[in-house]
Amino acid sequence: MKKNKTGAVILGVAFVWFTTHFGGGFASGAQIYSYFVRYGIWSLIMPVLAMLYNTVFFAYSLRFARKHEVYDYRSYNNEFYGRFAPIFSNLFEILYICVMCVAPAVAFATGGATLSTLTGLPYLFCTFLIGVFIFVVAIFGTDLVRKVASVLSICIIAGLLIVYIPNIISGLSGISEAADSMAQAELPLGDALYSAFLYGTFQLSNIAVFVQHAKSFDRPGDAVKSMGVGFVVNALMMVMVVLGLMTIYTDPEAAGQSVPTLFMVQNGVGASFMTPLISILIILGAVSTAVNMVAAMVKRICGERKNTSGKSTENRKFQITRKEIIAALICCIVDFGIAQFGLLTLIQKAYSFLAYLAIPVILIPYIVHMIATRFDTRN
Repeated sequence: MKKNKTGAVILGVAFVWFTTHFGGGFASGAQIYSYFVRYGIWSLIMPVLAMLYNTVFFAYSLRFARKHEVYDYRSYNNEFYGRFAPIFSNLFEILYICVMCVAPAVAFATGGATLSTLTGLPYLFCTFLIGVFIFVVAIFGTDLVRKVASVLSICIIAGLLIVYIPNIISGLSGISEAADSMAQAELPLGDALYSAFLYGTFQLSNIAVFVQHAKSFDRPGDAVKSMGVGFVVNALMMVMVVLGLMTIYTDPEAAGQSVPTLFMVQNGVGASFMTPLISILIILGAVSTAVNMVAAMVKRICGERKNTSGKSTENRKFQITRKEIIAALICCIVDFGIAQFGLLTLIQKAYSFLAYLAIPVILIPYIVHMIATRFDTRN
């Protein structure tokens, strides 16, 4: 029985990584196209290398959290950075706040771009509609979003499989043509490696989300097994998306698409059925991501609500304070403003900016820590 429970926990935490990685922005195809497909034939291997890079760091952080029993990211950072914590823990806070601004803005942009592509309405108006919806749900429906998060993630995954597999099978000739075109272009390996490095590096900020789940492991070594499973799942899904997007690679209009997955579906098999399906899933994924991020920022600004007995009222419904409404409104206005830079700009520029911030805050300190402590084996 205990062995089955351990296996379930290992799989469960692996899928936490998977569902954190795969949201509306990923379902849109924009991330994979921007960081991998546009760098040619190397896109078939670079997602695997990026996920292997993430696996090492995520496994190391989760193992450290379980071994030292620190399960909130502030306590974890203070323990991990040691005597340098006053500097790096606060730098991590700055990075985390930037993530909490950029990620919801990408969600706004994803939903807005998808709605605009579907309806032909202006992008500004579509992001406004998405923003209003996110604000209302963030105020009154956060509990509901959390309850359906797992189901929604499964629906997105199932939707991606339903959309991509038939298009890959029917588009094998297009994939072959794209591979030939990519090979002839002889795009530099160095550029592809650097793009994969940036992609993997901005993902490192998810450590703040993951460490709380280390508490579920029976032993520190389970973290390595869990992230090994996560590597396989994430890498396979990324390669699947690359192959799907290769079916439209030679189309001159593909490179300028904000929602490449939607463009692939509209030019692939079963467009009449798959277009509304993937559109709904992309928008729902974007909304759920943004709602969770906005709610987290509201909690950071306003703190946890208390009743007169000093107990949390976190789970009490419809008790929304004016301060929380104002905080949520400000967050949504800021995210709406950032979203006006456009989905592709945010993914290509803002995510890269997060990667550059993560290099001195996470990447370098972690490498130093791994070397100095011999992968946390030195007492």
